[in-house]
Amino acid sequence: MTLVFIARLASSRATRRITQQLLTHQSNSSSSISSTKTNGLKSINSSISRSIHGGGNNNKSTINRRQGSKYNKLREFNIALASGVLLIASYVSLSNHYLSDSGDNLIRSFSNQTNSRRLNNDHTNSNNTNSNKQNIYLLNDEEITKKLRNLEESYFVQRGQGVLRYDISQLPSNNPIEDDRSESIITVPFKENEDSDFYFWGIYDGHSGYYTSGKLKDELINYVVNELSSIYKVDPKNENLRLRSTDEIIDDAIKRGFLKLDHEIVEKSLFNLVKNPNVKDNVINALPASSGSCGILTFYDSFNKNLKVAVTGDSRALLGSLNDSNEWTVKSLSIDQTGDNPDEIERILKEHPESESSTAIRNGRVLGSLQPTRAFGDFRYKLKEINGFKLDQLPDHLKLYFRSSPRNLLTPPYVTAEPEITTHVINPSKNDFMVLGSDGLFELLSNEEIIGLVVKWLEKNPINNSSITNGTNIKLTDSKDKSEQSKWSNYFKDDKKLPKVLDISPDSIKQSQRPPFRNIKNNEQHEYFLEDSNVSTHLIRNALSLGGSKEYVSTLVSIPSPTSRKYRDDLTVTVVFFGNQLDNNNINGNVEINGPATRNGDVTTNSPKL
Repeated sequence: MTLVFIARLASSRATRRITQQLLTHQSNSSSSISSTKTNGLKSINSSISRSIHGGGNNNKSTINRRQGSKYNKLREFNIALASGVLLIASYVSLSNHYLSDSGDNLIRSFSNQTNSRRLNNDHTNSNNTNSNKQNIYLLNDEEITKKLRNLEESYFVQRGQGVLRYDISQLPSNNPIEDDRSESIITVPFKENEDSDFYFWGIYDGHSGYYTSGKLKDELINYVVNELSSIYKVDPKNENLRLRSTDEIIDDAIKRGFLKLDHEIVEKSLFNLVKNPNVKDNVINALPASSGSCGILTFYDSFNKNLKVAVTGDSRALLGSLNDSNEWTVKSLSIDQTGDNPDEIERILKEHPESESSTAIRNGRVLGSLQPTRAFGDFRYKLKEINGFKLDQLPDHLKLYFRSSPRNLLTPPYVTAEPEITTHVINPSKNDFMVLGSDGLFELLSNEEIIGLVVKWLEKNPINNSSITNGTNIKLTDSKDKSEQSKWSNYFKDDKKLPKVLDISPDSIKQSQRPPFRNIKNNEQHEYFLEDSNVSTHLIRNALSLGGSKEYVSTLVSIPSPTSRKYRDDLTVTVVFFGNQLDNNNINGNVEINGPATRNGDVTTNSPKL
């Protein structure tokens, strides 16, 4: 049996910009596809240990490989083969500055400036002087589309394991973007001549900087995989096979992976920093503790069709499905962990003295400041001191990065990285699909709208009951498939309306979720854009449109950072299509780039193959 680990490792952004800020200049470097072979679980685990747990020079080299121009090339696959073994392997909330429900003020400004194609952004209350204004030039349609598609990727999964395709797209508001993401596929032998694919998709919504989300992108999946390797035991009858484990044990392993990584991010890095605060590498390695990040990681086992969703923070996962009555449904697969969630409030209050009942959670925020109640990093809410050294006493040259403690930090920690994990059964034969998004998406669209927009996109870009052909498109293969497509068309009777979607999420989850900030009135009168080949880009474009308004999209995309942060957050979306491929001849074990739905169609690297 051969184990294959495909890790989506990209040049992260945490980086060279950091070292430039911290006294040195690094020369540019480039990443490349690498392939390694190892034999034996011991060798693999020690290799992972070096890349994950190692400090010093290893961490330095990781930082130095990172690129400021992170997206100059497609993220490339790192492929490792092993024989007979299992695994290798300032949170700024949108507040009073946010776009009003109707968005009329912004569009009114747009309308007044259309002749000059320029918006004036006045930063002060001073008289009209050029020094107090920033000119915002509205991009044309071609420029808007180019910007929306700049960070999109799409992949065909030709493995016959219940996953057909996944699309990813990002639109920055912060500069650099504070969101990040990662994906991996691992093949695990459980029976003779019968393998299972483990699929991982993650989104990391950073705040107060990009350092933590970059760390999660590089290492969270590896940490979880390393823990899973300890619970899928070797079959005593065949050392090349693995024994399955229970849901409870799997959940515990995922939690350990999350918490061990956060321990390295916070306690371990800060211990080294306070021990030697003038060592540059110690400062760089501690930066992920200074910022923070939510994290959502999904784990799909193709053998039993179980999808596990582990969430720390307020990113969200949705499942779109057809029920037995051929009605579209949406089910929230995750629980928002914020200061608005009654269960989270109760949990935090129980962990602290009664005397802190009015300060631990205030105005829907941890200590009146941080909105998510669970996060990676964010040392300010977790520690006051390390080995007796008060973190408020760090040298002055570090206080730019390591801010002082918030008020009323009396009995930390107040924030944890421990995830809440839910398990759901996927039905590939019914062509379920999953949407992952950072909270910026859900601030603009409801769960029902998101699923409806994907369904609308599927009308124009059919995937269901279809096979992948030549790695370039998905097409129906026979008359039976065409009749299936005709059946689908019944759900799209009115092109100007989204299909009706029923929210079947548990009430406890619904109550934990904030509604979108804006409120579309007369929704049925609005059209929805259907011009993107990448479904995640399609969701982002429509999220910015407020129900089909090109003016909204033009304005919100044109506003540069940091002004844009007053009106929208970073946006990161991953959409996964489950389904069974009909033609076994097209199942070649590859994961291939879908060129038309990837970064302006400009595929600059070879298709990654197993």
